[in-house]
Amino acid sequence: MRKLTYFVACSIDGFIGDPGGDASSMFTFLDEEFLGYLTSAYPETIAAQARQPLGVENAENRHFDTMIQGRGSYQLALDIGVTSPYGHLRQYVASRSLGTSPDPAVTLIDGDLVAAVRELKAEDSELGIWLCGGSRLAGELVDEIDELVIKTYPQVYGSGMPMFGSGFAVTDFVLESVRTFGNGVLVRTYGRKR
Repeated sequence: MRKLTYFVACSIDGFIGDPGGDASSMFTFLDEEFLGYLTSAYPETIAAQARQPLGVENAENRHFDTMIQGRGSYQLALDIGVTSPYGHLRQYVASRSLGTSPDPAVTLIDGDLVAAVRELKAEDSELGIWLCGGSRLAGELVDEIDELVIKTYPQVYGSGMPMFGSGFAVTDFVLESVRTFGNGVLVRTYGRKR
């Protein structure tokens, strides 16, 4: 069975964006060392419009061949005229409001989200599924998440969009690794405690 990995950026206090969902303040930490790590370790998480400038337009997918995101995350791409932000992956958008997909490379999930993710996880593939965001989607899928890869930026938001927009439920994960960078960013990887 394939893994569902929530690969996400957040502040020290666990927010993935401000109250409106904006996380652009985190972009200031994309220095040479950290960006080098992302482009070599997780090239498939680089959006289409940045792949060529960063020299990863032909990079092989290392961890994921499929991604799923919520309507709010997808809207960020639509707002800049990009309908297929991760064309090098199979793209799914969970949305009950879009109606039809604006791009043939993007499949909408407007029904049972958990069932759809379970079908994707049951597929035969060496690569996993990237849960790209956002908060409510992660909250709905918390019981399906097998791995967390959390890019923690040295900022405190105080309030905003939490990593998991869900009700209170304790879910245990086990720390597998921590990578530190000179700019203060940490990348922590956790596996679901079985």
